[in-house]
Amino acid sequence: MQQYETVVILTPLLSEDVAKETIAKFKNILTENGAEIIQEDNWGLKKLAYPIEKKTTGFYHLTEFKAPGELISKLELEYKRDERIMRFLTISLDKHAIAYNEKKRSGAFNKKPETKTEEVAK
Repeated sequence: MQQYETVVILTPLLSEDVAKETIAKFKNILTENGAEIIQEDNWGLKKLAYPIEKKTTGFYHLTEFKAPGELISKLELEYKRDERIMRFLTISLDKHAIAYNEKKRSGAFNKKPETKTEEVAK
């Protein structure tokens, strides 16, 4: 199974509950078809870089998962059919991206390096 990452932008007209329900629908599609969800990250309501359908904000949601290749076309077809989805992007992760995501999940990038003044104080 290949590892993928998909980012979905939902219309800002949805309530928080409906947005969560929509994400749960697509998560269910993944799990029913043999995918293993590795991580989900809800970015919330963000400003768009450019207007889409005359909207300037959207609910962003990122999902990282392992799935068979034929599932991606089925998933993207469901994204296209759902009117609550404004945009989506699904990418296949290579070994470097997988390693980067594992480091990000473990918190390796959140650690502050020691400065020289802290070393002197010790």
